[in-house]
Amino acid sequence: MKRVSEDCSATAQLPPQTGSAQDSVGIMPFNLPAFLTREQHRIHLIGVAGSGMSGIAGLLLELGHTVSGSDKVSTTETDRLQRLGLHFHEQHRPDDAGLAELIVFSSAIRSDNPILGSARAAGKPVVRRAEALAAMMRSKRGILIAGMHGKTTTSSMAAHVLREGGLHPSHYVGAEIPVLGINAHWDSRGEYFVAEGDESDGTIALFCPEHTLLLNIEEEHLDFYADLNAIEQVFAQLITQTAGKIFYNLDDKNAARLCRRGTRGVSYGFAQTADYRAADIRLKDFASTFRVNHRGQDLGEAVLNVPGQHNVHNALGVIALASELGIAFEKIAKSLAKFEHARRRFEIKYDSPRFLLVDDYGHHPTEIRATLKTARTVGRKRVLTMFQPHRYSRTKALRKEFGRAFDDADRVVVTDVYGSNEAPIAGVSGQIIADEIITHGHPNVCYEPRLDWVHRAVGNMLEPGDLILSLGAGNIHEQLSVLAGDLVIAEKLKQIVSEDGEVCLYEPLSKHTTLRVGGPAQFWVEPRSEKTFAELIRFCRDEKLPLFVIGR
Repeated sequence: MKRVSEDCSATAQLPPQTGSAQDSVGIMPFNLPAFLTREQHRIHLIGVAGSGMSGIAGLLLELGHTVSGSDKVSTTETDRLQRLGLHFHEQHRPDDAGLAELIVFSSAIRSDNPILGSARAAGKPVVRRAEALAAMMRSKRGILIAGMHGKTTTSSMAAHVLREGGLHPSHYVGAEIPVLGINAHWDSRGEYFVAEGDESDGTIALFCPEHTLLLNIEEEHLDFYADLNAIEQVFAQLITQTAGKIFYNLDDKNAARLCRRGTRGVSYGFAQTADYRAADIRLKDFASTFRVNHRGQDLGEAVLNVPGQHNVHNALGVIALASELGIAFEKIAKSLAKFEHARRRFEIKYDSPRFLLVDDYGHHPTEIRATLKTARTVGRKRVLTMFQPHRYSRTKALRKEFGRAFDDADRVVVTDVYGSNEAPIAGVSGQIIADEIITHGHPNVCYEPRLDWVHRAVGNMLEPGDLILSLGAGNIHEQLSVLAGDLVIAEKLKQIVSEDGEVCLYEPLSKHTTLRVGGPAQFWVEPRSEKTFAELIRFCRDEKLPLFVIGR
């Protein structure tokens, strides 16, 4: 079995941009990979409710550790982990981690966290989430999925294909994955560990995998990195620390430039010179069909039941990886046909002949363009988009790129910035994104600063045949869920009044009153007969909907 040396952590260095809130990683006074994967200890996780930390908790529980964790809120994920043995605390109290032999914390944790401060004062070992993950990976044959966009989809796709191919991989993915069952799993039967690498805070430089699959490189996370050159330095270090093959997207100029320097590269893409190339690509509705060519040899046809040309790229990377690991193409193609998206990756929330509601995590201009391009292929009449910018630093740095990202949307409603753990920046709001989109020449854009009104703004624009898309890494999906709930009732009302009657969501009453006053009605209905009116009254009574009659 080929593994990277366990002393890799002593040579892996974080980039100089690392903030003071997170101390530089030192050499542990013990063998961290062995501590985590071959022994049992008491371990406490700070910020355990986060998607990344919950995965670490799941792995540690499966490895037999006594695991405790703390966070500000409980979630469905912490509830699930508690059923598996997690000792959860809804506050960060040092006493709750007093017996822990190791503290693991996420990048979102502030330096003044009481558990973190207490542990450091006591000289207790403290490591970041990425360091714990990298250490666990070093106990297996690590496969790291890296890049700015598509990591969650590609890492879950890779884990699924390797599992279907009989390799029994362990996996770690930063989202809920229906096809895998859970976001992280330790499988003692298999040699491989497929993990999604997080480049946002530079900790990707801690990984020393056997193989790396590099999707793309561009300007992102500029709250941490100074510029593209600083980003490329971290990825170059990762490439140097990869013992085996580097699978890279030949169509991404930055990834191709970095990876062409070595002789271990295996390229994939649409270009004629790619080692693994997609040809005869056909995109229809929510599926993609394409043929795969390997250095002049036709391997066969693949069908991917997730939409978008960008996902063909992701699948090609997985095909290259799985093929080089010895899985037959027929098995790979069969596995891909059964693959399902991760949560919040072009996830359908409501589907009817009249309306389609889709939620997507895309929050970078490149991701937004790809998602909107995919939405266009679905064949609906219009694409209406509600967008929530994510982080003030990203909004400020990429405002012009955001302005050019919405060309495939018929209408756009922009709300205010979801700050995450960032403090507001003066003059930076969703308004500057809306202004940039307008400046770029888009005719139908509006800014709605109140998040809880966004569903009204979009809902009042609806016409039969529309696709409504929520975009953003914050909580914009909650607005889509509210709209979906109201659409269920609106469609029932439409059945009652038939095609002759009118049903509108969030109709301003000011359009129908003499004094031109009145806010939006949740449902505005215009029946055309007394019989229909009577049916509406019965429906409202049964559904406990308040009914107010206006007009003659």
